[in-house]
Amino acid sequence: MTNPEVVVPLNANKVIAFLGKSPDGFTKADIIRFIKENGIQMVDFMYPAGDGRIKTLNFVINDERYLDTILTYGERVDGSSLFPFIEAGRSDLYVIPRFRTAFVDPFAEIPTLTMLCAYFDSEGNRLESSPDFTLHKACKALHDEFGIDFQAMGELEYYVISDEDPAFPAENQHGYHESDPFAKFNTFRTECMHLIAQAGGRIKYGHSEVGNFTLDGRNFEQNEIEFLPVPAEDAADQITLAKWIIRTLAWKKGLDVTFAPKITVGKAGSGMHIHMRLMKDGKSVTVKDGKLSETAQRAIAGLMLIAPSITAFGNTAPVSYFRLVPHQEAPTNICWGYSNRSALVRVPLGWTSKSDMCAKANPQEDEKAADGSFKQTFEMRSPDGSANAYLLIAALCTGIRLGLEMEDGLAEAAKTFVDVDIHKPENAARLAQLQTLPDSCAASADCLERQRSYYEAMGVFDKAAIDGTLARLRSYRDKTLRKDIEGDPRKVADMVETYFHCG
Repeated sequence: MTNPEVVVPLNANKVIAFLGKSPDGFTKADIIRFIKENGIQMVDFMYPAGDGRIKTLNFVINDERYLDTILTYGERVDGSSLFPFIEAGRSDLYVIPRFRTAFVDPFAEIPTLTMLCAYFDSEGNRLESSPDFTLHKACKALHDEFGIDFQAMGELEYYVISDEDPAFPAENQHGYHESDPFAKFNTFRTECMHLIAQAGGRIKYGHSEVGNFTLDGRNFEQNEIEFLPVPAEDAADQITLAKWIIRTLAWKKGLDVTFAPKITVGKAGSGMHIHMRLMKDGKSVTVKDGKLSETAQRAIAGLMLIAPSITAFGNTAPVSYFRLVPHQEAPTNICWGYSNRSALVRVPLGWTSKSDMCAKANPQEDEKAADGSFKQTFEMRSPDGSANAYLLIAALCTGIRLGLEMEDGLAEAAKTFVDVDIHKPENAARLAQLQTLPDSCAASADCLERQRSYYEAMGVFDKAAIDGTLARLRSYRDKTLRKDIEGDPRKVADMVETYFHCG
């Protein structure tokens, strides 16, 4: 998928800067030339598995012929060890590098070029059930049916854990956008951002988040890195690589990090909100005449329709449902609204006023009409770091397509629109009209079972992948877990420890 927004000058990715071209145009010859002229001695293949984490295969460059061979033919891997729904009897898969994902490994002592890979089956076809191809099919279905290209961006929240530092203590649960010295890991975050950019990540910004607390002599500080809107397949790639980079840098610095949705009761949980933007012929169709477009509203109606089952891909661990509780700035009801953090889908401020705020803040600038509506997105707030980014974004793309298919999409969107904080007592009547999200992996699986036909339509989600997702969610046997242990700090702590490094 072409990404015209990749700008070559000043690009942090060394491969892009050296070759002087957008990565979508990278050829095998380009990759070989970069390796030969930059002293690269090893090649790594990376690929996302069923658990959402990156797996790695290392190659020594024996000679140019061998290099050409691995770039052309890839390598064989054991699919049954990567995906639980692939049987051992027919488990061999191929992994083939995607040249446009090439980057120099920032951690390798031996100069190493790394590329993400696509999975192929024994017939030489893309593996229908693989997460990356599922997302590709979802985007293609939306484009083929409506000519719309789906862009996405992730908000990656995580906690950094270290020994307690008594100097300049931060106020409990008031760490939002805090600066040094009250925030202790701003430098670590900026180092992560720098390395993510080198790996091709298109970063919007980073900051400290609300959550901070001390427990048992350890300091827990919440941070966030947010990306720019890019083609959805690239968005999943950069979220997955970012997790790997953040974890690896933390390990090398003697820190620990977690993307777990909840690590203690009563403190801010970590989400992985996904912002979405709809593009057609290279222009955003998310906004029209300074307002959220009818196209976007219809898309939101589709997200509302399958919101209960989107949790099967966005909230995949039992601890996920300890975050999705009222009054924790995490959604519990299926609704949407403008600048409303109690809603499942939020439409944030989108620079649609056409006011030249830059000139007003800087009187030396000549004031002119300023249309920033291309920045407008809408945000799904339920997902968390346990998600496989490829399957989650594929599910969101599916919901958007379903909304655009609805004849009465605008009317359906209106039914779930809210313009109040639904958790305030005076809005109890409106709250009672709204459907709630599942409260466990088991309930999420039931929702997916009922709605699976939406995902399997147009061949987007493979039957085996849906079956595998259902089996995994039901294996937790957590139907009443939240109710059973919510008042028992020790059991909650044990569960948190079990899923501390989920996703």
